[in-house]
Amino acid sequence: MVIAIVGGGASGLIAAIAASKSPGCQVHILERQSRVGRKLLATGNGRCNLTNTGLSIHAYHGEQPDFADPSLQNFGLKKTLSFFQHLGLLTVADDTGRVYPWSDQAGSVVDVLRFALEKPNVHLHTGAEVTQIRRQPDGRFLLSFGKETLAADRVIAASGGLAGTSLGGSMAGYQLLKPLGHRCTKLRPALVQLKSSYPRCASLKGIRAVCHLRLTKDQETVAETQGEVQFTAYGLSGPAIFEISRDACAEPGDWACHLDLLPGITPPALVDLLTRRKEQCPGLPAEHLLNGTVHNRLGRILVQEAQIPLTASLSQLTALDLTAVAAAVKDFALTLTGPMGMDCAQVTAGGLRTGEFDPVTMESRRCPGLYACGELLDIDGDCGGYNLQWAWSSGYAAGTAAGKGQP
Repeated sequence: MVIAIVGGGASGLIAAIAASKSPGCQVHILERQSRVGRKLLATGNGRCNLTNTGLSIHAYHGEQPDFADPSLQNFGLKKTLSFFQHLGLLTVADDTGRVYPWSDQAGSVVDVLRFALEKPNVHLHTGAEVTQIRRQPDGRFLLSFGKETLAADRVIAASGGLAGTSLGGSMAGYQLLKPLGHRCTKLRPALVQLKSSYPRCASLKGIRAVCHLRLTKDQETVAETQGEVQFTAYGLSGPAIFEISRDACAEPGDWACHLDLLPGITPPALVDLLTRRKEQCPGLPAEHLLNGTVHNRLGRILVQEAQIPLTASLSQLTALDLTAVAAAVKDFALTLTGPMGMDCAQVTAGGLRTGEFDPVTMESRRCPGLYACGELLDIDGDCGGYNLQWAWSSGYAAGTAAGKGQP
């Protein structure tokens, strides 16, 4: 039996490994780029956050997020770590549950996957952009790439989503499966930076802060989380921003991000702290009021947000002034204008409609013998290794089912 896998990313590589274990299977990986795993090499800032010890179905989104549950149950955290350990990859988890290769290099993950595919029954075709998948009268498939064709008994679509276009993200997978009867939900960027119209963004560029944040639309809270935020020249970035980004500006409205920059301190306690600073250093300029609590540059802007001149001495500040500064620290609001584009996104929200696939085998309900996995489907996860776990779980399910005819 010949199995064609369209895409040599995370889900495609693990699907190939799973399928190759079935006796009599010839597995062909068709990768349009010059090497496999290019996008995988860039994940986790080059460290590859391959899963999370807090794995839960609640970390996943889409029209039918529960679609992910069977494959996550069958090939979850324990099996994933065991799988990679068997391939020779050592891993370590940080205190947030993110799991990385011990080497701290994404290349280690790609290497062990490549080594596992060095088998006589696995054939890798790079620079092979599939332009058409046709269903033949006998039920087999004919794939066209360049001037070549490949006849296959089964096809696994693992070509990824639209996110990260500079690393290979494209519409190709959605377009290939459309003639075979599959539809796509609305696509939008997720795990992406957010743009703001706040006029002082450039002055905050490069500052990092651990804070509690709320995403609001028309002053109503849409999402909230806690973690690191990074200020940029265009707006906001960082893990906490990625967490809420899939919901940001998804529809018209007045969107804003509210940052509590000192979540461990209550407003009255913060006012007391600022009052002591005033009493101890009455001649100190107001620009230094928040030194020692937040980044100095950020502190100056927060004082300005409270309508206090930076050159005013602390002795001139009233109790109302100090309360206003504390309020700015506890609720620093930045108006949002939208997410950065797909080129900057780590993952695509939306994809092939999951109702058209079997959640256990990943096989198409519309075109038997066709499977899909990974980011191509309408499943996306939170920041922290959940999207790669979905790639491993769904790819393993598709490869196993395609090779054996059962999960």
